[in-house]
Amino acid sequence: MKRILSALAAALCIVLTAKANDTDVLDNSDAHIHGHVIDRNSGEHLPYIVVMLKGTTIGVTTENTGHYMIRNVPEGTFTVEVSAIGYKTVSREINIRKGRSYEVNFVLEEDHVQIDGVIVSATRSETTRRMSPTLVNVVGMDVYNKTSSTTVAQGLAFQPGVRVENNCQNCGFQQVRINGLDGQYTQILIDSRPIFSALAGVYGIEQLPANMVDRVEVMRGGGSALFGSSAIAGTINIITKEPVRNSSSISHTTVSIDGTSAFHNTTDINASIVSEDNKLGLAVFGQNTSKDAWDANGDGFTELSKISGQTLGFRGYVKTGLYSKITAEYHHLQEFRRGGDNLDLPPHEAMIAEQTKHGINTGGLKYEQFSKNQKHRFNAFASLQHIDRESYYGAGMDPNAYGKTLDLTWVAGAQYVFKADKCLFMPADLTVGLEYNEDYLRDNMWGYGRTTDQTVRIASAYAQNEWKTEKWGILIGGRLDKHNLIKSVIFSPRANLRYNPTENINFRASYSYGFRAPQAFDEDLHIDNVGGTVSMIVLADDLTVEKSQSVSVSADLYHSWGDWQGNLLVEGFYTDLDDVFALNELGFNDEGILIKERGNESGARVFGGNLEGKIAWRDLLQVQAGVTLQKSEYKEARAWGEDVEATTKMFRTPGVHGYVTASYNPVKQLALSLTGTYTGSMLVEHHAGMIERNMTVQTPDFIDMGFKAAYDFRLYKSFSLQLNAGVQNMLNSFQDDFDTGADRDSGYMYGPTLPRTFFLGIRLTY
Repeated sequence: MKRILSALAAALCIVLTAKANDTDVLDNSDAHIHGHVIDRNSGEHLPYIVVMLKGTTIGVTTENTGHYMIRNVPEGTFTVEVSAIGYKTVSREINIRKGRSYEVNFVLEEDHVQIDGVIVSATRSETTRRMSPTLVNVVGMDVYNKTSSTTVAQGLAFQPGVRVENNCQNCGFQQVRINGLDGQYTQILIDSRPIFSALAGVYGIEQLPANMVDRVEVMRGGGSALFGSSAIAGTINIITKEPVRNSSSISHTTVSIDGTSAFHNTTDINASIVSEDNKLGLAVFGQNTSKDAWDANGDGFTELSKISGQTLGFRGYVKTGLYSKITAEYHHLQEFRRGGDNLDLPPHEAMIAEQTKHGINTGGLKYEQFSKNQKHRFNAFASLQHIDRESYYGAGMDPNAYGKTLDLTWVAGAQYVFKADKCLFMPADLTVGLEYNEDYLRDNMWGYGRTTDQTVRIASAYAQNEWKTEKWGILIGGRLDKHNLIKSVIFSPRANLRYNPTENINFRASYSYGFRAPQAFDEDLHIDNVGGTVSMIVLADDLTVEKSQSVSVSADLYHSWGDWQGNLLVEGFYTDLDDVFALNELGFNDEGILIKERGNESGARVFGGNLEGKIAWRDLLQVQAGVTLQKSEYKEARAWGEDVEATTKMFRTPGVHGYVTASYNPVKQLALSLTGTYTGSMLVEHHAGMIERNMTVQTPDFIDMGFKAAYDFRLYKSFSLQLNAGVQNMLNSFQDDFDTGADRDSGYMYGPTLPRTFFLGIRLTY
């Protein structure tokens, strides 16, 4: 904790020093910029559109009449930039003189294919998707609304190369898989900071409420050169909501599981307030969730665990000058989940019980400083996450299966970006940064005689240079990581090439090196139940770093014809892994616990392609679909347990999977949505217990389709009420061969995360 306080104190000193040097402040220049923003097609004035002076902290949003005014603008030449979700960004240069008023009007063109959407994950600095050196997909709130998703994990399924599945009947653990690799190969960030510890990775992304999110950026392929360990399959960057105007909303959704008495209830609140001069802003969010357990086959054991949780948090900013800003984010999560049988009894009186109580506190502080000529950008940051978990993982009324885990993760660092007018042969952005990450974990399971006391320290430095013009982009960079559990320094290089022959054609090629570091506590190093038997994972003595090399090529094509817009994305990827982590059963110890050892296998390869298409007709009709063809295999055949045939195929990696989303707005107030995912056949493990011996199962394929209708009523001025209803997994395409009884394999679960469900929702917005 002392180190955390020291890091925060250092960040505060930087802020105060920079504040003293940031002498340009809004004064009584009596120079004003005013005007309106209208829609090109409809001619209607657009409310709540962001109008900024690029490279400064000066900005406002248009009023509900579509007009804006920026008062007392300092003298100088500025670029006025107007942006909004669903519209192309427009900018205009203007020379400001004291005592003068300038009328600057804007006409925005619809952009439903997100060619100019802002992203940060590609370079750790803001850029547009079109100019990004690597391919980044954005999951916006429109996707979460169409699919009635209440958690971050649920909305991620509607992206190419991404699958979400439930992997445990007892604990309800959801896993996000990218490009054919397990969730452990994906790095999860909050506001670009790697504060998701190994412990948080078990349930974390499913615990985060969707209403705290502005957008989620998904970068497929290796990202270790930017973000460090475990960014092999991809990176998920959760960007939290920032206040832009005074607003508030409250909503509630009730879900009925297959028309039974099992209900899921979720209540969301959001509010934001911005000062009149736009120097202060605060956005708060909260969610209360209550999910009943559900038993699919009537054997008295859950297929969906009981969950109750509350989340409350905020994000706020203070603009300390024209070119400086402080941002703070914090949220608290309290969650209880229980699965197995006899849920009303203490867990040690059940035949199978997996129970956790989480108390999680996460927060961060960031300072940003821009130079007046926009050539220099600096930021310093500190983030932390504290987890207090009480758990029970046991079978057969075992009184020894209680545990307690404490985890404290913090990261601090600084980054500097220099924009050069010319570096050798073209303009370039040089980015350098330092980062220090520490994770302290203490895990006690006293009855099993297991105590893990672990501290992971990683000191990192990274640098990259991006040469870029409208047509070309060349990025070369690398990262150095010194891990206290690894003797040598790890170097992770990356290289990216972008070619835009026209504004609407983007070609990209990339190479990256990645790694996963061995540690004594990892995502799956928790006690679980297999066939009614408690199992525990240990690490092999000679376990070494898992390494990867990834390449990808893509073509991202855009076209407009009349009122229609379209986008076609074609991507090929290949990842080669060495010293792959794999589990093997060693047998039972003296306490009757099944021991699984994680060791290194020779290697593996994952390759395939993603195809995604979008088409939009004004704001009336939008259709988006994607399909992934992939193959994931070990270089040498391996057997995952006794009595099973060795195979080179990786488990839970279907050769084909995809998604579709479609929305239709026949009138402005009514929105109709049809969404779905497809999961092809795949291999899964089925452990002995209810069945006599271990089996490898080839699953059927699944189609999970959903429908939603929403209607908005304008109540009074800025007040509106939305009523919505729909059905998820309307075809009830759900697994039908679950194990039964106390000896079941709780991990034998595949396919859609929910059976057929019906939902009703209401939202009040100001």
